[in-house]
Amino acid sequence: MRIAYLAAGAAGMYCGSCLHDNTLAAALLKLGEDVILAPIYTPIRTDEVDVSEPRVFYGGINAYLQQKFPLFRHTPRWLDGWLDHPALLRMATRNAASVDPAKLGDMTVSMLRGEQGNQRKELEKLVDWLVNDVKPDVVHLSNSMMLGLARLIRERGGPPLVCSLSGEDIFLEKLTPPYYEQARQLIRERAADVDAFVALNGYYADFMAEYMATPREKISVIPHGLDLAGHGDPHARQTDALRRIGFLARICHDKGLHLLVEAGERLSRADAPPFEIHAAGYLGAGDRKYLADIERRVARGPLAGRFTYHGELDRAAKIEFLQSLNVMAVPTVYRESKGLPVLEAWANATPVVLPEHGAFPELIADAGGGLLHRPLDADHLAQQIAVLLNAPDHARELGRRGQRAVADRYHSVAMAKQTIELYHRLLAAVPH
Repeated sequence: MRIAYLAAGAAGMYCGSCLHDNTLAAALLKLGEDVILAPIYTPIRTDEVDVSEPRVFYGGINAYLQQKFPLFRHTPRWLDGWLDHPALLRMATRNAASVDPAKLGDMTVSMLRGEQGNQRKELEKLVDWLVNDVKPDVVHLSNSMMLGLARLIRERGGPPLVCSLSGEDIFLEKLTPPYYEQARQLIRERAADVDAFVALNGYYADFMAEYMATPREKISVIPHGLDLAGHGDPHARQTDALRRIGFLARICHDKGLHLLVEAGERLSRADAPPFEIHAAGYLGAGDRKYLADIERRVARGPLAGRFTYHGELDRAAKIEFLQSLNVMAVPTVYRESKGLPVLEAWANATPVVLPEHGAFPELIADAGGGLLHRPLDADHLAQQIAVLLNAPDHARELGRRGQRAVADRYHSVAMAKQTIELYHRLLAAVPH
């Protein structure tokens, strides 16, 4: 089966969706499928072997210029190709601030309008390549912000279309009027242009069915699966030394590092073993002030000398980091739709403490690899972390439960096989 997988790049940062898309494509390739992973907007970034194409479609520079300057909607393809060069896109986004939805409303709406939008020229180039050169059996879009691509693919006689759902509501809900209302309406309309959706869990499938006004039966649940190479049993964790509380996620307000620091301050005044907080993850230019504010707060309070930010980690360093932790907490402010760092922690037998919203209750109920706390409640977060710090044997058992769940059903081969089954069901329904 030939699969064209269109993956949205994330402007140089490690992104859960990019990691998922690359892991899935690599697993499909290992199972013998003919997969072309084509980046959209910018090159993807992953901490595994990158299996994506070197070419970028809908390059971010071209898309922006065509939105703001009508002249660029008529430039020759050779010039567009130069502006889409991966090296230029990487250079342009290297020091970019975090994406601000409040500044991208007009372009978001235009992209969702697809063949009617200001980037029509980019869409035509993409569809020409798909229909004339690739000739896939299935086209898979990495998120619903790409629904504007589907109609012209279908009109040009393209194959069945699948669209993943990967937390787009977090971006959409920050759009300003009138673009928010326009984008929501376009997503509802354009959802009819694809044959099936995929969510990583039941929570997000249910949520997006209502959000997009799409029949729930059109959304399949296929959990994320890790490439387990390198993950495994940690070295014996010390129980008579400083406990290590970890945080692994993008450093920004949405991910809730400030709540973990607040919980740590409460823990420092409670009956808990000595501990440190260790954080790691991508830090964009727009979130540097957020981290600086946290570090100033730490330096002036009871956590002084007990907080370390390790920066962005490659795969080997990430696994080593996870294996060093006694417990990991990611107290997201928003309702998480993916939870990839949770699976990575479990792959290394590290228990977790998570807010009781979004996908997290479903993950904990299925795997039993940690505890839940009331969302946005630093006191309850501190209490639940203290439970695990004070009961190391129980914490280890929870970590082992999570590890067994990952080995059993949250691995890349299981994810790829379920995805292939979905593709076959769609192809069987298409008249020959």
